Amino acid sequence: MKIGIYGGSFNPPHLGHEFSAAAAIDQLMLDLLFIIPTGIPPHKNLPAETPPVDKRLHMAQLAFSKTRNAIVSEIEIRNKKPSYTIDTVLAIKKDYPGAELYLLTGTDMFLTLDTWKDSGLLLNTVIPIVFSRSSDDLEKIAGYSARLKSQYGVSTEIVANKVVDISSSLLRSKLPRREGAGYIDDTIYSYIIKSRIYDAKPDWGWLRSKAYSMLAPSRIPHVEGCEFEAVRLSERWGVDADDAREAAILHDITKRLSPEENLEILEKRDLSFGVANKNEEKLLHSKSGAALAKTEFGVSDSVADAITWHTTGRPNMSSLEKVVYIADYIEPTRDFDGVGRLRELAYEDLDMAVKAGLEMSIEDMRSRGIIPNRTTFDALTYIITEGATV
Repeated sequence: MKIGIYGGSFNPPHLGHEFSAAAAIDQLMLDLLFIIPTGIPPHKNLPAETPPVDKRLHMAQLAFSKTRNAIVSEIEIRNKKPSYTIDTVLAIKKDYPGAELYLLTGTDMFLTLDTWKDSGLLLNTVIPIVFSRSSDDLEKIAGYSARLKSQYGVSTEIVANKVVDISSSLLRSKLPRREGAGYIDDTIYSYIIKSRIYDAKPDWGWLRSKAYSMLAPSRIPHVEGCEFEAVRLSERWGVDADDAREAAILHDITKRLSPEENLEILEKRDLSFGVANKNEEKLLHSKSGAALAKTEFGVSDSVADAITWHTTGRPNMSSLEKVVYIADYIEPTRDFDGVGRLRELAYEDLDMAVKAGLEMSIEDMRSRGIIPNRTTFDALTYIITEGATV
């Protein structure tokens, strides 16, 4: 039996790790490949932004779930003490007596093998396997391989794999800048964004793609327009443009769902939203959309609130909520009597624009025989009596 042992922090796992694992399995014809996320490294501390053990383990399981013959092992990550490779190797050897063990490493780690704990025993127990990043590595690998052969009688094998020019440390630095999505499997990237691991923020293209897939095609131009207007308004009124953009992109993600589906989303998240009359069913999407934006896209409370109140408004709205409310009202695809003046007002006096929007909304519903939502009345009363300002 041929067993591969592939350890690392996988912090986070990326496509390079996945390609390397698959290449090793194919080239070495491995019957089994143990993926072993590091618990406590013996010679260095994990970075400060490293997620908890369970999240790191889950990311590894997602990364290698489709890799043939691969199993993610908890042998090191659950260990409360520093994990040495020799201990892991001997534990696997005990469970699989007679198996050929292959130790998979990158070039940099390979070139230090003779400095590892109990290196002699280790190199008499495993066959070293090295992933070469480029032709420049081959001379170093060849020289070191000859040294290991002479000293330990062990032959090294090189695995040719598809090189992904990224390291986990560089990737961690990219994620908070809304970069790096292309280096990670989508299921892992979605999990990172959902949990905001590494302080990650979603790549805009990725976020739009996810949001648009949840919309009726006819609604996409409206959402694009809302994003455009929200960013412009945020710049005019000193609001965080990233928050405004996130809220605008996600504000209608549950719009196409039925009232029953929207209520199910809220019930699953233990959120209640009373429907006073049949007309208020149309307001459900703002509440369920905010709930989904938090649980699936990891948005902040302030962004979720802007989504929640983008239809009705509310008393004492934040500046971000006002921006998203009015952007939804005046985005470029909107065409109704008074929209031109409302667009001008939005850049002259945001509070007066919101006031006008609330009044127009109430009048429109009344003209159609619909009882306006109580929250809209309360929002209008507040902005009139309190003289709210941005």
